[in-house]
Amino acid sequence: MKIKKVLVIDDEDDIREVAQISLEIMAGFKVIVAATSQEGIQKAETEQPDAILLDVMLPDMDGLITFEQLQSNPRTKHIPVILLTAKIQLSDQRRFASLGIKAVISKPFKPAQLAEQLLVALDWSE
Repeated sequence: MKIKKVLVIDDEDDIREVAQISLEIMAGFKVIVAATSQEGIQKAETEQPDAILLDVMLPDMDGLITFEQLQSNPRTKHIPVILLTAKIQLSDQRRFASLGIKAVISKPFKPAQLAEQLLVALDWSE
């Protein structure tokens, strides 16, 4: 199986580091990280990841606006996006699904389960 490349966009250093270590160790993914929406959009264009793990609350541009920009860009619109958020309600989940977001993972996430959550959400069977 080809090694999957995942872009993690989150402004919290700890979250990026834990997600990166977890995804690399538990699933063997290649992980690229970005601390801002703008950096994430640029890396999505140049790196062409297989998926994006995107924080909803970012200082420069919130995750939903970032998602919209990724969707409006022909070079990134095909990349599946999973949101990371500390605040999730059922109505939000329905709205996110209607926008084309693949899944929502609640923060704080369990590092040992993060890779499995991605595999299931993206239907990436091992």
